[in-house]
Amino acid sequence: MKKNGILNRELAAVFASLGHTDQVTIADCGLPIPNGVRCIDLSYKIGNPAFLEILEEVLSDLEVETAFIANEMKDENQTVYKEVHKLIPNLQGVTHNDFKQLTHHSKVIIRTGEATPFANIILQSGVIF
Repeated sequence: MKKNGILNRELAAVFASLGHTDQVTIADCGLPIPNGVRCIDLSYKIGNPAFLEILEEVLSDLEVETAFIANEMKDENQTVYKEVHKLIPNLQGVTHNDFKQLTHHSKVIIRTGEATPFANIILQSGVIF
């Protein structure tokens, strides 16, 4: 049994299979999930688990070279934006509509219970060497 890191067996398997530039989306409970994209649903009630809680844990386990958010997060969800920007200073902003289109390329969407606007991020896998 694992001692630390991501314990969820589905997430651990996905992360172990990622290559350079593969993408993972962490989503609030309202983001549409595209047909054909695997979804690992961690939500168990409104607000839980929180987006930032999951993001922080994923970042401790996954090498990320860049990340995409909807531009709208900065104005519509300043609390989450400030925390995300602290964790990932080189964020790339796109429109929310473009963001939803980018999710079609994700290897997995991790659905949280977050219920605040635009609390979504696409993480692009980097390399550790």
